[in-house]
Amino acid sequence: MSPVRFLEVPLPPFISPVCIVIGIDVGISTTKIVGLKDGKVISPIRITAADPVTSLYGAFGKYLHDNDIDLKDVEQVMLTGVGAAYIDGNIYGLPTTHTDEFVADGLGARFESGLQKAIVVSMGTGTSFVQCDCHGIRHIGGIGIGGGTLQGLSRVMLNTSNIKQVASMAMQGDISHVNLLIGDITNHPLPGLPMNATASLFSRAQYDAPKEDIALGIIVMVLQSIGSASVLSALNTDIKDFVLIGNLTLLPQCKEVFPMMEKLYKVHYHIPKYSEFCTAIGAALSYKTSI
Repeated sequence: MSPVRFLEVPLPPFISPVCIVIGIDVGISTTKIVGLKDGKVISPIRITAADPVTSLYGAFGKYLHDNDIDLKDVEQVMLTGVGAAYIDGNIYGLPTTHTDEFVADGLGARFESGLQKAIVVSMGTGTSFVQCDCHGIRHIGGIGIGGGTLQGLSRVMLNTSNIKQVASMAMQGDISHVNLLIGDITNHPLPGLPMNATASLFSRAQYDAPKEDIALGIIVMVLQSIGSASVLSALNTDIKDFVLIGNLTLLPQCKEVFPMMEKLYKVHYHIPKYSEFCTAIGAALSYKTSI
């Protein structure tokens, strides 16, 4: 589990309506970029390349071209993400600053969801939890389960690491063929546990199970593990809202798994419009924010 970090971050001041602030979330091979102007998000895009430097410059150039933005229109570039460490100096001569990824997660999720008090669940290669409330933004931990887990298990069990392909296969799967449900072990609902709640992940999987069932089992295992861990992260608080961000929010299975967990745990999971780009949005928002 990640160490607990306390980062007290107030709301950022309004960015000047006449300028554009660029927020860039740099991964190892994928870069996400957004612009903020007049308090609005401008055309977020994602670019994949062989390395973070190529990915960043490719994304930046395409973003300026596609949105007809001149360099002189950009006041500031804000970088975040694990790949940002590979970037030194200014981008295209523009003022460029690095910002903490957890701060960016919190600011972006808070901006997109409209919630001031929530736990941000950043579902990347692994998953981190960031608490937002009146005291600011605090990284409170994480788990090593996320998109990397989904890709790795799919590679071993399904001979593919293409998440879109796995999600498509899972649409045809039957979770009751893979997971043991409460209804499989008792004729009566247990206190607080409906009959369709999961008793044990993958307990019913057979060596010759169809790939569609395995694909669904892997996705459900990852999403349920993240959902359960997020609820545990809120213990000893009165927080009932969780903002889901990151690439895994694009999985169609999120629309089935998280509503079921809402009923089970009496909480609310929110997936903002630009959930995939929240960290880049938060990076832009962190401009002029005092940490």
